[in-house]
Amino acid sequence: MTSEPRDPPQFYLTSPAPCPYLPGREERKVFTHLVGRRAAVLNDALTHSGFRRSQTIAYRPACENCKACVSVRILCDEFEPNRTQKKLLARNIDIFSDLGPAHADVEQFRLFRTYLDSRHSDGGMADMAMLDYGMMIEDSHVESRIALYRLPPDKAPGRLAACCLTDVLEDGLSMVYSFYDPNLPRRSLGAYMILDHIEKAKALGLPHLYLGYWVEGSRKMDYKAQYLPQERLGPAGWTRVG
Repeated sequence: MTSEPRDPPQFYLTSPAPCPYLPGREERKVFTHLVGRRAAVLNDALTHSGFRRSQTIAYRPACENCKACVSVRILCDEFEPNRTQKKLLARNIDIFSDLGPAHADVEQFRLFRTYLDSRHSDGGMADMAMLDYGMMIEDSHVESRIALYRLPPDKAPGRLAACCLTDVLEDGLSMVYSFYDPNLPRRSLGAYMILDHIEKAKALGLPHLYLGYWVEGSRKMDYKAQYLPQERLGPAGWTRVG
């Protein structure tokens, strides 16, 4: 009886590019492919080591002179919303959310385009078409889901207000990419989706919610420090904060 070959994954290094978080700096990334039957196991191991997933690629910053990008995961079982977060939850108590199969459709894509055109019109995703969006959501060899958030319906189903592509890991949920209706600022849907994913992780018996990278000094990433207690990945491993 022959066993399945266990060739180690091959890693590659990108060329330097402008850093999207800290002006005047350059970034490089190390990446590998997540394909085949072992993709889910590899994705779990790499996420624990500070990697993020984008379709069939797992990547991590590999900048020579900068260690500002720090992987963050929330300790869901110990998390208690603060006063501001409780008000946000109450403000969105009428929203219906569902964590279902990672399938793309036109309704999601329209919301995605509205979000990009409002918030990231000059970003790397600005030219994405429906086919590109479908690949982002569905091109996965790991256990992926999409969380859909709907407003109260005038008639069923309610209008789509936010979405989050989410990976289900052995020890938690990982928020891969989220977007929302920018015309609903009072609802703070980006923050609400994090709070809701904490509850989804608890319901699934999973201890962590992976938020990607926190970058000290980056206004884009400051919000991730508000969810405590959390763990941050450093040279000595995951260290508790809060």
